[in-house]
Amino acid sequence: MYDMATRERALSLVAQGRSLNSVSKQTGISRYAIRSWRARIEPVSRQTECPRCEKVPRPPETAGPYAYLLGLYLGDGCLSKQPLRRGYALRIACADAWPGLIGVCREAIKAVRPMNSACTIQRQGCVMVTSYSHHWLCLFPQHGPGKKHERPITLEPWQQRIVDAHPWEFLRGLIHSDGCRITNWTTRTVGGERKRYEYPRYFFTNMSADILRLYTDTLDKVGVEWKPARQSRRAQNISVAKRSSVALMDQHIGPKY
Repeated sequence: MYDMATRERALSLVAQGRSLNSVSKQTGISRYAIRSWRARIEPVSRQTECPRCEKVPRPPETAGPYAYLLGLYLGDGCLSKQPLRRGYALRIACADAWPGLIGVCREAIKAVRPMNSACTIQRQGCVMVTSYSHHWLCLFPQHGPGKKHERPITLEPWQQRIVDAHPWEFLRGLIHSDGCRITNWTTRTVGGERKRYEYPRYFFTNMSADILRLYTDTLDKVGVEWKPARQSRRAQNISVAKRSSVALMDQHIGPKY
């Protein structure tokens, strides 16, 4: 009676700690059905396609969306083990201030894993775009215990090849998560008159030296000039301020929306 997307949506609510009774009232699905899906959903999910689980592992076919999603994951994403379903939840935090990014994030998830649904869970000041699958760990092997900046973050060779082929999508994901485009201003005296000048620049801020290196290495490959900006006690800023480099970033990334 119910398709897989409906089942996964109901189970995602249960995975949030909701009772079977409350999920049943919200969805109109009986508690018996939800309880039985919890026992049966894993064997069904194992049959879904995963390019990394094949006898000869291969990269995802939708390499561009994957590069973008990888950038989002390294910036504001995480994987968490789901004991009830014995799978993983991919969660990407998207600020409420940028509703367009929430939709783009969901589109990227669906492009990479079209057989899995992507739901949104409201939190204070942000939306968690969430998707459940046994195979997120296959696609994001950077997952591990502790915070990202407290452990090594390196790309697998197949991931690096995707980033090399789609560098702008990777940079776009990083900027959309932990970066921004702002407009600075200064004043100069010209002909005895004080004038105000405005200029745009890009910032990327992260606490992981490895993620910063992935960002700057990719900037180097696409010809964007950068420099370290003011460093806080916990994070480092990378600035792109040269006019030609900002124009290149505007062409491929642009402001958040």
